[in-house]
Amino acid sequence: MDAELILDARGVHAWYGSSHILHGVDLQIARGQTVGLLGRNGMGKSTLIRTLLGHVPQRSGDIHFFGVDASHSKPHTVARLGVAYVPEGRGVFPNLSVLENLQMAARMGRGGRNDWPLERVLETFPRLAERLKNLGAQLSGGEQQMLSIGRALMTHPELIVLDEATEGLAPLIVAEIWRVIGEIRASGIATLIVDRDYRKVLERADTALVLQKGQVVMHGSGDALLHDAALATNLGV
Repeated sequence: MDAELILDARGVHAWYGSSHILHGVDLQIARGQTVGLLGRNGMGKSTLIRTLLGHVPQRSGDIHFFGVDASHSKPHTVARLGVAYVPEGRGVFPNLSVLENLQMAARMGRGGRNDWPLERVLETFPRLAERLKNLGAQLSGGEQQMLSIGRALMTHPELIVLDEATEGLAPLIVAEIWRVIGEIRASGIATLIVDRDYRKVLERADTALVLQKGQVVMHGSGDALLHDAALATNLGV
C-alpha cells in the first residue's frame, strides 16, 4: 500500500436496511491532498462519508486509513487514527460553552502533532474568541459552523472531512468558511470537501469525483472536471 495514502477505499458498498446505496466506490486521499466529492442530492455523498468513518454498519469493501484496516471499525477508532469530521448539521453541544466545546475535543495528533492549539483556533475564528462563555445553543448558525470546524482542528488531524460546511449560511460567513478551508489546506492537512458550490470545490480540489446513484461517474483533477461538458449533466445544473 502507498505510504503516502491517508485513505485507500476500494469496492465500498453500503446499505440502509434493504436499500443498497453505494455500489463499489473507490476513493483515495494522499497526505496534504484536497479531494472534492460532488453529486446531486440523494446520490450517496453523505452516505459515503459516513460509511468510511464507520457510522454505517451495513457496509462491505476494503477501507484503510494510514495502512490500517478500518473496514469494520467504529467511528471512535477512525477518529483516533487521525481523521476529523465536521458533519452536516454541525453537531455542536448546545449546553456546553464555546470553550468547553473546544476543550473537550483537544488531544495530540499522530506523532505528537500539535499545530492547531486553542490559541491558533481562536486567532483563526475571532468570533469564537469573543464568545468563549456563550453556550453552543446561543450561537448563530455561522458561529456554530466555525465552532464545529475549530473543534475538529483541535484534534490535530491528518485528514478533515467537511460535509456541507457552508450550507444555509449568509454570504459573508460563507466567504469566511472558504478562507479558513484555504488556511487548513495551507497547513498541510488533507481535506475531503462536500459542498453544493461545485465551482469553489473544484477550484480548490487537487482531485474530485462525482457520484450518481451511489457510483462514481466522473473522476479527475479539479480543473479538468470544471471544464468537462458532462459535469453539468451529472450535477443537474
